[in-house]
This record gives sequence, C-alpha cells and structure tokens, in this order.
Amino acid sequence: MPLTIVPSEVPMFTLTFKKMSNAVIFSLFLMVFSPLSYAENMKKFGDLEVHYIGLSTSILQPEIAKAYGLERSRYRGFVNISILDTSQPGKPAITAGLSGTATNLVGQQMGLEFQQVKEGSAIYYLASVKYPNDETYTFNITINNNGQEYLLTFKQKFYVEQ
Repeated sequence: MPLTIVPSEVPMFTLTFKKMSNAVIFSLFLMVFSPLSYAENMKKFGDLEVHYIGLSTSILQPEIAKAYGLERSRYRGFVNISILDTSQPGKPAITAGLSGTATNLVGQQMGLEFQQVKEGSAIYYLASVKYPNDETYTFNITINNNGQEYLLTFKQKFYVEQ
C-alpha cells in the first residue's frame, strides 16, 4: 500500500514554494558572491587568484539587486570578480583597480564600470552589461594591483530569460 503524506501533518512540508524558492535564490546569491566559491571560473596571475562569473540580473531578488545598484532585467547581466592574494595565509581578498570592455561577436564594444563591494573580509567588483538578445561577449579586463597590470580575458554567453 503506498504511503500518503498530508503536508499539513508533517512540519517539514509546511514551507511554501515561495519560501523554498527564496532560500534557493539566496543560497545561489551567497555562492555567487563568495570569493571562495568553486562554481566560478578562475585564473592565476602570479600571486593573484582571480575568480570571475557572469550571470543574468533576473536571477537576483529585487532587494539584493537594489542593494548592489543592479537593474533586474531579462536584458541585463553582470560580472562579478574577486581577487585573492595567494602569497598570504588564508588567501585574503585584495583591492585593485579594474577597467575593461565587453565586445560582442559583431565587434560592438561597451565599457565596463566596476563598483567595489566590501562585505566583511570579502571584496568583489561588479559591472553590468546590456544585451538585446542572447549574446556572447568577450571580456577584456585590466587588473591593476599596485602598479602591476594583468589582463583577464574570458567569454560569457548571456541568455534572454523567457
């Protein structure tokens, strides 16, 4: 005989879908903005470990997007960059100067304006990108660390959410 579970009789099932959805999105947000996240891409430049990821702003909760000055839209994405110093114990996050461009496949280029975000010992840099359709961008980002410059280059495809 199959087991029947009545949600109101089992406390574990009393969470609503919305609460679970918010918990999942908040967990994703923490993963994305954690400099220790292993889900993101990473490149090494000497003693620097540069973590980067690009995502649609539509995945962010409105409160989170507002707090970071990001416009939520199906046609906007953002890049998140975190720089760690591997020569120091615990690989602390460091401040650096970032500038760069995003170029689509037909050669249209847009400048990136990075904002630095500090949360406790975490430091990361955010920049938004606009796209009218599904779009692949090549990012060329110059990282200036105490006069030493490094060029971070990566490709990211953004999708228009339906």
